[in-house]
Amino acid sequence: MKLLQSKLSKYDEPQKAKAAGVYPYFRAISSEQDPEVIINGRRVLMFGSNCYTGLVNDPRIKEAAIEATRKYGTGCAGSPFLNGTLDLHKKLEARLAEYIGKEDVMIYSTGFGVNLGVVSTLTGREDYILWDEQDHASIIEGRRLSFSQSLKYKHNDMESLEKQLQKCAPDKVKLIVTDGVFSMEGDVANLPRIVELAKKYDASVMVDEAHAIGVFGNGGRGICNHFGVSDDVDLIMGTFSKSFASLGGFIATDKEITNFLRHHSRSYIFTASITPASTAAALKAIDIMIEEPELQENLWKLTNQALEGFRSRGFEIGNTSTPIIPLYIRDNFKTFAITRDLLEEGIFVNPVVSPAVAPQDTLIRFSLMATHTPAQVDEALEKITKVFKNHGII
Repeated sequence: MKLLQSKLSKYDEPQKAKAAGVYPYFRAISSEQDPEVIINGRRVLMFGSNCYTGLVNDPRIKEAAIEATRKYGTGCAGSPFLNGTLDLHKKLEARLAEYIGKEDVMIYSTGFGVNLGVVSTLTGREDYILWDEQDHASIIEGRRLSFSQSLKYKHNDMESLEKQLQKCAPDKVKLIVTDGVFSMEGDVANLPRIVELAKKYDASVMVDEAHAIGVFGNGGRGICNHFGVSDDVDLIMGTFSKSFASLGGFIATDKEITNFLRHHSRSYIFTASITPASTAAALKAIDIMIEEPELQENLWKLTNQALEGFRSRGFEIGNTSTPIIPLYIRDNFKTFAITRDLLEEGIFVNPVVSPAVAPQDTLIRFSLMATHTPAQVDEALEKITKVFKNHGII
């Protein structure tokens, strides 16, 4: 065995979980990703999806994707920098700029690629990136690739952020990067205060709206719109793989920044463009989110139902106020075992264990779609309560 294989063969955590019968990953779904899915021939309630609008199986979006494939083919065979820019891509960028309320938009092949390519590129060696300790992994990878000085502040702690800002040289660029809605805990960034501090210390702000678009704001425009700070936030990032029911991502900002990024952002220049089908699907999703506010309204009704239900039953759910509800377990093995038992009960949820979180913070991530029904939420509450009690968590 070569040295590489010999070294990596020592990693056996998945094998241990499989041997214990609790391995929870790569569960194959053989149906559309709706509130109900089929796994191993059984119908299962899906409470592990990020498609908050529930549009991923919408026939109008499917048809838009099919028509784009008929016209443009299945792929672009190149990056947007070279041969991979379609007029359809330019149409989506213009539509997103109008929707988000920014001067210009660039679309990337994935949301991860947006944060990787933007955060790693914007600032120089003498500049600063300030980031929340619970920012998404894509932000963390972006700042790791940057040559800038990296300053971490405590989660949603504005005193900690200000102390870090005070360490920065006044005449250097300071970029504050935060999730709008934090993807595991479901809590919301204190954007009004972040904007205040940015103005005080002449910093710029970038907000990851991946888990906020379709959930917050007028027409689902996100948390910056919700707080009325879109004009004060310099860069607004979003992904198409959640509420837009597609695949890809974007950065919305001013033309000076996009001009620089289009010619320097490596995950943009050296990655093939998103497919015509994905582009058309995202375009149609914007129209539906604006034209059908009842989707967002229903999502919040279900969210309030679930939040009240979990709290009244004694679950520990932290500071969430969104359709992302963490159910804390604080034990790796029990988190896996509970995930397995819930699937046997017909409930699909996602386990979050170390190293994604600290071992004492492991949790089940329960998430809602606008297309769930109150009856489905009630069924999930009952079954999750049963399993958690069986394991002595509540």
